[in-house]
Parts: sequence; structure tokens; C-alpha cells
Amino acid sequence: MSTSQRFRDPLLLIGQVLVILMLVLLGIAAFTLLVSIPVMFFAEGEIVRALAEELGPDAADFPLGPILGVITLALLAVGMLFAFFDNLRRIIRTVGDGDPFAPVNADRLSRMAWLMLGVELIEFPMAAIGIMVADWAEQFDEASVSFEGGFDFSGALIVILLFILARVFKRGAEMRDDLEGTV
Repeated sequence: MSTSQRFRDPLLLIGQVLVILMLVLLGIAAFTLLVSIPVMFFAEGEIVRALAEELGPDAADFPLGPILGVITLALLAVGMLFAFFDNLRRIIRTVGDGDPFAPVNADRLSRMAWLMLGVELIEFPMAAIGIMVADWAEQFDEASVSFEGGFDFSGALIVILLFILARVFKRGAEMRDDLEGTV
């Protein structure tokens, strides 16, 4: 499929635009998280002072370590999602070029499955740390922190689906190579 034909296929065009938009948003999220780590680390005293003024002296035991842990894990998850969408962008490009069953796409789908599995697994330590922060915040009437975590059935289903699609693409590439070899 030529470049002009690729841009005439509305599904491929919408897919490309959405994936690029996700890459931009994930880049912004990564930058924000990356900047927030040193800011929180170096401004801990100011944060504790502000919290103590608003919430009282008990706020002095501000859980900076756990919060930095959540931010670091979130940064890791954002990085994995960026790699996920970059692989998806590359797959969409090969579909537009007319060669979706390229062996490299099977590898990309497999990488995408591993990346999504990593994102799903990161949720567990994030939730555990989140519970620690929520427990700290419970002592203050004015503060409210809640975290949701646990097993995500749809995320697990996506991981399984991606691993199956990787095998389908690998087998499709093998069959195409076999067919080309017999002609």
C-alpha cells in the first residue's frame, strides 16, 4: 500500500493519529513525573511546613519515601506504555505498507504483551504503597486519599490476547514464507 493509499484508509489514519496523540501525552506525563521527583525531594521541608500549617504538627511525618516510590513506579509504567504504543505505531505502519504478517510484527506483539503484563504487575506495589499513604492521611480530618488497585481482568485479557495474536502473526509469516518458497 503506497503512502497515499495508507492515508486514504480511515481506520489506519485514525489509528496513527490516536497512537501519536498517546505518545505525546505519555511523553508529557513522563516529563512531569521526572521533574516531580527532584522537586519533591528538594522541597520536602517546604511541603512538610505547608502541611503542618494546614493539618497540624502530626503532618511532620509526611511519607515522602512512599510517595516518591509511587511516582517512580508510575514513571516506569508510563515508559512501558510509551514503548507499547511505539510498537503499535510500527505495526500500523506495516499494515499500511501492505505487509502485516512481517515476522517483526509477531515480535512487536509479543513485546507489547510483556509490556502490558509489566504495567499490570506494577499496580500491585503501587496499591500497597498507596495504602500506606492513605493510612497516613486518615489521621487528618481535612485530608482524603484513596487508592484503587488489585487484579484487572480486562488488563489480563489484553495480555493474553496480545500473546495469542503474536503467535498468529508468527504463524502467518511462516505460512507466507512457505507459500513463497513453493512458487
